[in-house]
Amino acid sequence: MRIDIMTLFPEMCEAVLSESILGRARQKGAVEIRCVNIRDFTADKHNRVDDAPYGGGMGMLMQTQPIYDCYQSLCGAGEKPHLIYLSPQGKTLTQERVKALSALPRLVLLCGHYEGVDERVLEEIVDEEISVGDYVLTGGELPALVLTDAVCRMLDGVLPNEEAKALESHYNGLLEYPQYTRPPVWHGRAVPEVLLSGHHENIEKWRHEQALRRTAEKRPDLLEHAPLGDDDRRLLETLKTASIHPTEETQ
Repeated sequence: MRIDIMTLFPEMCEAVLSESILGRARQKGAVEIRCVNIRDFTADKHNRVDDAPYGGGMGMLMQTQPIYDCYQSLCGAGEKPHLIYLSPQGKTLTQERVKALSALPRLVLLCGHYEGVDERVLEEIVDEEISVGDYVLTGGELPALVLTDAVCRMLDGVLPNEEAKALESHYNGLLEYPQYTRPPVWHGRAVPEVLLSGHHENIEKWRHEQALRRTAEKRPDLLEHAPLGDDDRRLLETLKTASIHPTEETQ
């Protein structure tokens, strides 16, 4: 996969994308990521890419010409890569959408700044808008990095252990189970005995039950779409009953 990030701050993006798992994935060719400076495509002699909005208002607005020309430079003959505008007005990013995007051969991510982007260029070239949450950030760079990281983790050859992604929160519709490492006792808190038993079947069963419990406690909304079996539903019903009728020890 190739991902192009259209931004006014390519160095900011490169600082993150050159480190850790993504940095190693780029070095070995598992994914190609380019950070393209929109300012390099301005026709303004003062190198400006923004102007005051028509109708008045606070702040400045990114202009159509530099963004459009930047995008056109990324398109081959007859090619139109899927363009995502990172915006608080977009649909909230989910793991399901991440999986779908990871199947595409190319993505182009547009990072807005200032008070946003001239609506006309959005209408002309944007395929979808995505938000990383219901809050406002200074620009689209951080959301673009979040999206890039999430998508790249789904690609073959990016994670050192390909099974790891299937065990993480949200991948299978549940939150991840609690995890522990040495020492076995810390501040009087002991690692659950089942994890020290070496009995892999019991460990996997415990982990799945803990994932169900944690999801029911922290994100019950996820259970509406999670792939649950009959045993899962019985456990959840037991948890629900226990929360309604707590024992004397937990009251």
